[in-house]
Amino acid sequence: MLQLDKKNCFIELGKFLSQFSLDNNSKNEAVLNNDLFYDDFITLIELSQSHNGWFTPEQVYYSINSWADALKEENLNQWLSKYDFSKVTPKTVGLILAGNIPLVGFHDFLSVLISGHNVLVKTSSNDQHLIKFLSKYLTSINPEIEKFITFTEGKLENFDAVIATGSNNTARHFEFYFKDKPSIIRKNRNSVAVLDGNETHDDLVNLGEDIFRYFGLGCRNVSKLFIPKDYNFEAFFKAMYEYKDVIFYEKYSNNYDYNKAVFLMSNFKLLDNEFMTLKEDTSYASPISSVFYENYEDLNTLKSRLELEKEQIQCIVSNDLIPNSIAFGQTQKPQLWDYADGVDTLEFLINL
Repeated sequence: MLQLDKKNCFIELGKFLSQFSLDNNSKNEAVLNNDLFYDDFITLIELSQSHNGWFTPEQVYYSINSWADALKEENLNQWLSKYDFSKVTPKTVGLILAGNIPLVGFHDFLSVLISGHNVLVKTSSNDQHLIKFLSKYLTSINPEIEKFITFTEGKLENFDAVIATGSNNTARHFEFYFKDKPSIIRKNRNSVAVLDGNETHDDLVNLGEDIFRYFGLGCRNVSKLFIPKDYNFEAFFKAMYEYKDVIFYEKYSNNYDYNKAVFLMSNFKLLDNEFMTLKEDTSYASPISSVFYENYEDLNTLKSRLELEKEQIQCIVSNDLIPNSIAFGQTQKPQLWDYADGVDTLEFLINL
């Protein structure tokens, strides 16, 4: 099966996904195989929260919309144009997927197939339905692609390379278990924002999107702020008020109550707006509903520190205060060429 044929399958998938949004599902009769998949996909979206309580319709639709945009022909062409796939020898690549946000492993799934390999997928129990549905849609577009895709519920067997995502603890297990195979092993990472006090209200509202999207469960969510000494949080909290309704979601509210209580019992000083807490802390990984912060005195010193600790960081958000940082509100809108952990997945796959 030619790469062009696979690419066209994903383009058609993007067109299929473009029909769905939180406010208005709009059926396009020109989309292939809608009669078989359109209604069933709406049903699956509605059921997603019963499969994973964090997968609310709003969060699932957001992920779907992001992939609908990513799978446009111009984006796929731009992504693939810098690679030479001519010498790829097809192998079987095992994927161990995370399940923290909807379709979090789909980029790896796409990368393996588009690079010319076979994919062997072990889904997370927290996100095992959406990617299988999209795989079935791809197969309906071109049945030949089915022979390149295998899902397994047991341990991975008969594979040549692996891409595995997990916690720092599971990553150590992966590194031992897969030590004799080419691999990409992903660990815990978090994202940070660097502020200087000159941010506009819109900047800070957009920062709220980076914090609260997917309830803060993604590695691209901002979990830590670096702020100048004597920073005034008034404008920050005013902007965060846009996201106050998050507290009405029970799972988030329970985490807010629990984590706030733990902090208070430990006599930590907190800033609190009744739906999120801010805690001064040197760590990067904050619990759900909380964001850590730390003061800096010199921006150049901070730049050096962030470079030294880059293995713990997925994204840096700022108004160009840090080289290669991301604009506010953009962390959950990665392009196809924005690779997790900065590791070029296609380059790895091409060189197997």
